[in-house]
Amino acid sequence: MSDPIIDPSMQLRYIKAAHAMQTAVKIDQERGSPKHLRVGINSALCDQAALARLLVAKGIITWAEYQQAITEEMEREVERYRNRLNLPSNVSLG
Repeated sequence: MSDPIIDPSMQLRYIKAAHAMQTAVKIDQERGSPKHLRVGINSALCDQAALARLLVAKGIITWAEYQQAITEEMEREVERYRNRLNLPSNVSLG
């Protein structure tokens, strides 16, 4: 299987949302939420990467569809944190 072709604008959106999520996690931790175990996070990342590669290899999805889906989900995660932290809409996490 060939390497995925990355859409630069989608990649930028993903990076921006990932940074915002990172900021939200830091705020949440400073407010007393426990850290997640690194082993669990790494396991989930490996599982997700394997599933994506399998779906692309079988022709069920394309890399572009995958990239768009993870970007949109990262943006939803930012909004979940925004709600959890009760942040006003004028506060930027990114």
